[in-house]
Amino acid sequence: MWHLDEMFMSLRGEQYMRWRAVDEHGTELDVLLQKRRDKAAAKRFFRHVLRLAPVPRKIVTDPLSSYPAAKAEIPELAGVKHVFVKAAARVNNRAENSHQSTRRRERAMSRFGDPVRTQAFLSSFGPIRQQIALPRHCMMAQSHRAALKARLSAWYRWTVIETEECAY
Repeated sequence: MWHLDEMFMSLRGEQYMRWRAVDEHGTELDVLLQKRRDKAAAKRFFRHVLRLAPVPRKIVTDPLSSYPAAKAEIPELAGVKHVFVKAAARVNNRAENSHQSTRRRERAMSRFGDPVRTQAFLSSFGPIRQQIALPRHCMMAQSHRAALKARLSAWYRWTVIETEECAY
């Protein structure tokens, strides 16, 4: 199941749409930054997500008319059930809440600037954050610290190996 959502961002005074796909477990599938919110933009986003993730059983979106119009033109999504939810109903919270970590990062960085660099950052930030972030509400403090230490040490080993390979 995919939860799809879009959000307005202002980069250098221009409005951009950040399209985002999240699976049923809250794992970010893809992020795409575009200037438009029309059928062509939604179709491009669907194709972008389909390159990275398998075809879902169900798609959950807000009632933006671009989604069904674009979905109808993509053959892989012809048999996929499409569920519309109202923004006020909070049924699509999986996608809505996934914006929070990016908003925090945006504030810490004093806003994003360049659209190309923002797209590159958002594409890499989600998977890295998911590797390190843990479900704290499900863990005791001691086990949380141990799991975080293990994940961070694996991350450091991986990044050191990658940087050493690139140095040669």
